[in-house]
Amino acid sequence: MNFPGFILNNTGLVYEYTLNHIALVVTVLVLSLLLWTAVGLVISRYDRMAEAVIGLGNVVFCIPSISLFGLFMTVPGLGLGRRTATLVLVLYAMMPLVRSVYMGVKSVDPAVIDAGKGMGMTGLQVLFKIQVPMAWPMVFAGIRVAVVLITGIATMATFIGEKNLGRLIHQGITRGNADMIFAGAVIVSIIALLLDHIMGRIQRKIISPGLRFQAGEQ
Repeated sequence: MNFPGFILNNTGLVYEYTLNHIALVVTVLVLSLLLWTAVGLVISRYDRMAEAVIGLGNVVFCIPSISLFGLFMTVPGLGLGRRTATLVLVLYAMMPLVRSVYMGVKSVDPAVIDAGKGMGMTGLQVLFKIQVPMAWPMVFAGIRVAVVLITGIATMATFIGEKNLGRLIHQGITRGNADMIFAGAVIVSIIALLLDHIMGRIQRKIISPGLRFQAGEQ
């Protein structure tokens, strides 16, 4: 087995697929954060809605990715390629992101919330000045899970025409070429680990040591 040699002999192709993979993952992550963070904050105010939304996220998460890609590929206006891949991956990011935001906000000590209300804070002020900052450790845990999840599932988008690292894995299986399979798998793993490391560095920068200690982090 000589997958490093395969990478060196196909640098242009591997570079193209790697950039496409990273671009897809970053796009999905940004859209998912904007959408699902907002949804998580909204449902934190309405418990009945929260049950339905989190339940929906769990259902979507249980659907095989290849089935979901195939289903949305048939929707007019989506079809093969980046649009369908982006939509499906955003849906898969729903469960870890919505759940982490909701659980993070709801886990704040009620005594702290009561203290804020006693100081004359409104409901929105309590949410954004107390609950959201204290929920950050749990929210970031969800983000890091979503990053690794998106990076892995993005490989399946090759079946709907996305030219990313999943194509190396798929073609390697089709051709019985172990070097292609390992090249794709190793690079995907490196991307996931790198993005997780970056999120961890950001997490340590913006979360106070006290909150990290409460969350059981070093």
